[in-house]
Amino acid sequence: MLVLGIESSCDETGVALYHSERGLLAHRIHSQIAMHTEYGGVVPELASRDHIRRVLPLTEACLAEAGVTLQDLNAIAYTAGPGLAGALLVGASVANALGFALQKPVIEVHHLEGHLLSPLLAEPRPAFPFIALLVSGGHTQLMAVLGIGQYELLGETVDDAAGEAFDKSAKLLGLGYPGGPALSKLADTGDATRFKLPRPMLHSGDLDFSFSGLKTAVLNLVKQQPVLDETTTADICAAFQEAIVEVLVKKCLAALKQTGMQRLVIAGGVGANRQLRAGLNDAAQRRRHEVFYPPLELCTDNGAMIAFAGAMRLKFAEPDYSYNVRPRWDLASLPSVA
Repeated sequence: MLVLGIESSCDETGVALYHSERGLLAHRIHSQIAMHTEYGGVVPELASRDHIRRVLPLTEACLAEAGVTLQDLNAIAYTAGPGLAGALLVGASVANALGFALQKPVIEVHHLEGHLLSPLLAEPRPAFPFIALLVSGGHTQLMAVLGIGQYELLGETVDDAAGEAFDKSAKLLGLGYPGGPALSKLADTGDATRFKLPRPMLHSGDLDFSFSGLKTAVLNLVKQQPVLDETTTADICAAFQEAIVEVLVKKCLAALKQTGMQRLVIAGGVGANRQLRAGLNDAAQRRRHEVFYPPLELCTDNGAMIAFAGAMRLKFAEPDYSYNVRPRWDLASLPSVA
């Protein structure tokens, strides 16, 4: 079965083609970073308009790369939520218009399920069950995953997500937008031992997270510096990144111990962080756990994860081409795929 996936939940337009037997045939991503940099963050109206400009050319490029036509499609999948309402509507309307014109089924996909399943696009791919750390700009959650649609929330952030803390702390350090990648790059050159930052909820006894206080600690540290030169900034970045990584690693290990599972899956944009991967790999090796990641190019929002999730949920395709989007959508509400 050949599925076209469309992702337009925020500031990346992603389109991909996934075949149930041949795997990922093509995918294209357009990032809006350059456009939003001028404003220091995502402007929803501009994001929606840019999705409109990009989605059809990206679709045509994927079809050409894969050597297929629209008539070869068996279904179209799109991100129905969560995300920015206007941005989601672009993908929803294009997917359903194509479905109606081609008389092909259309599948709603939950954005977080797409991220959660994205490591299944890599080799080796994890087998169920596993613990999943979903860590991105908007979400930090630990889940027990028994199968597709079988998700148990074990813990989540009570305030800022890890990616959000990266971006906000980077802004405090004058690193611009998007700050997270810039902070991580600078952290690689810094001395993490120069400054001591808190590890929020590290010993809370549960699997929840909190990163707002860490961001405040960075603010206070910045104010204490007589001169915020490049070396000091790099050292603060290194201390900040080490604090977040330590918390994420310890909570993941606690989730594995609590559930008795042996496999850990990392998904979401922060999953591309090199120090996080190194910390998790080291901890897993010492405890004989397995850790799985999506390919680096699929850590950010992308159409490949939507096409794949759509292929897994083809039996739930909507036949009537009416649609709505869900800016807020509980992952636990999804039906299980037997």
